[in-house]
Amino acid sequence: MAGKDDEYERKQSRDISRRRFLKGAGLTALSMANLSEAQAAKEASAAIRGPGATAVTLRVNNAVHNLQVEPCETLAETLRTQLGMTGTKVSCDRGTCSACTVWLDGATMCACMTLTVDVQDRAVTTIEGLAQDGKLHPVQEAFIEKDATMCGFCTPGMVMSCAALLARNSSPTLDDVREATCGNFCRCGTYPKVFAATLAAAGKGVK
Repeated sequence: MAGKDDEYERKQSRDISRRRFLKGAGLTALSMANLSEAQAAKEASAAIRGPGATAVTLRVNNAVHNLQVEPCETLAETLRTQLGMTGTKVSCDRGTCSACTVWLDGATMCACMTLTVDVQDRAVTTIEGLAQDGKLHPVQEAFIEKDATMCGFCTPGMVMSCAALLARNSSPTLDDVREATCGNFCRCGTYPKVFAATLAAAGKGVK
């Protein structure tokens, strides 16, 4: 009888331990689920903008601008209509021609595909911000010298792409320039002069 009683007590102990474990695991899972839901709700609440105009602070060409923008307003629209920086052109309005190219923290970006509310405190540089102390950027000067502008509509975006290339690679090859401007569409077909201007700005000639 003693053996059976001992076996019964061990079984009961195992059952109690199993129940405690399952109960504890269930409570832990429930707590984690509640925490995840609370965190998701907090993040969703913080991310909601609109439906009306919302306040944003933009850093454009080293100047701070406090603006009210619609949640659906693109950076290109804000630059052109609210800040009067019409150097950023809007052509296709769908990110395929790159006429609206600007820099966000030094990286090229299509302003027509970027929502202003998503820019936050990132540094925006437009074609108006390339010249420093009244002196044109070397790429701008080279575009003039090499007659790399025709109708001029794609020129600001093209200059921004080429200047960004030289900022990260001071000695580009012709292939580097071609790759840097592969997303910039020139309806006038001025690519050879654009390439020559960019290489000239880098102290090179077309090879």
